[in-house]
Amino acid sequence: MATSTQIGASEGRISERRQLTAEEQALLDSGSLADTAIQARPRDYYRAMRHGDPIHYDERLGSWLVTRHEDISAVQSDPVTFSVKHGYSEQQARGMREEFQAYLEEHGGGYFPDAIMSDPPYHTRIRKLMEQAFTAHRVKELEPRITEVVRAVIADVVARGDGRCDAVKDIAIPLTIRVIVEQLGLDQGMEEQISRWSVAVTAQIGAMQSRETMLANAAQIAELQQYLIAKMKEREASPSEDMLSDLVHAEVTGEDGGKEKLTFAEAVSLVRATLIAGNDTTATAIGNLFYVLTTRPGMAELLESVVDDERQLGRFIEEHLRAEPPVRALSRMTTREVTVNGTRIPAHAHMLLVYGSGNDDETVFPEPRRFDPSRPNLGRHVAFGGGPHRCIGLALARMEVKVAAREIVRQMKTLQLAIPESAIRYQPSVATRTIESLPITFEAR
Repeated sequence: MATSTQIGASEGRISERRQLTAEEQALLDSGSLADTAIQARPRDYYRAMRHGDPIHYDERLGSWLVTRHEDISAVQSDPVTFSVKHGYSEQQARGMREEFQAYLEEHGGGYFPDAIMSDPPYHTRIRKLMEQAFTAHRVKELEPRITEVVRAVIADVVARGDGRCDAVKDIAIPLTIRVIVEQLGLDQGMEEQISRWSVAVTAQIGAMQSRETMLANAAQIAELQQYLIAKMKEREASPSEDMLSDLVHAEVTGEDGGKEKLTFAEAVSLVRATLIAGNDTTATAIGNLFYVLTTRPGMAELLESVVDDERQLGRFIEEHLRAEPPVRALSRMTTREVTVNGTRIPAHAHMLLVYGSGNDDETVFPEPRRFDPSRPNLGRHVAFGGGPHRCIGLALARMEVKVAAREIVRQMKTLQLAIPESAIRYQPSVATRTIESLPITFEAR
């Protein structure tokens, strides 16, 4: 039997556990991240794991939950031992992947594995090719147009004159969809379809599907793929100044000096990933921003005080992403037996890196529930992941949330939640923490 590799917790040291209260222990014993009540309000569960069992086996999910910041960082930095490819593949349409794959092959123009959710050295090549669509120059070029789009979406809501809206359905979702459609060069006016497609794609890694819902979601993904394939074939023949053309025609110089391009299957998977990740998680971040502005005293005033200072606004957004990360957890799979922070994990075990818990880790971020944009280590949050798989679109996401925050302040005031906070519902998923609907009231500025 192979020797177990020891990683994490500062080169093999085991982090200090403390005696849990009876209530915390009961939560640890009976709780699961598969429980929708815990998904909606997870912080007590996260805290119990971090303090009592930081590499916790969730029996209902069949996954090891990595909950401390230091352990998450250690796992992310070792893509050989902790495979993204196998972890993601195992999570996709969990327990029904073969049927999901067959459905897309028959109805969706093919089954296109997510090329970006892969391991080095293949991942290194894919990332290099994809980065051409996300250069700093390309992102900076987009800001004026993104500002126009965001301003128009919020202005349309304000112009209705009734001082009421659903901040998620009327602003966050259409805003981010219009932005990503503009960036990719897709058809405008597709908010409803893209919203449906996004929910369907995210559900495949959410570990909460029945066979019936999996097939319904697969039908949506098939429709999405057929649409993208047609658009990509247009760009193959006639490139435009957009990200879709960037991805279809991306090429890099290989080690032998020759030019390497994406295969069509790789390009389909990357365009799909850009469309969905580019709107779903950013919409979640903006929905979460409305949530904190309407439920936390002083937050709206704090945002208003920094909105005209680029640096301070940037720090506000960064602390918001730490405090309310849109991605809850992402998958890995062990390629060999390994010991993480004193816990032995067998080979081929499924893991979830719980970013929401890592960002709440008191040993890294003192008083984690205190909103503090002046934290000296703010850049250490893991809302965008880390290691070789750190989110490729993070500059774009930051900019979009920043522009949204600025326009909210400039066009709206006196934001209030129009339902009891306890009535807020979240999409059932272990992958993201996404508010389904957020009715608010406001006054126009």
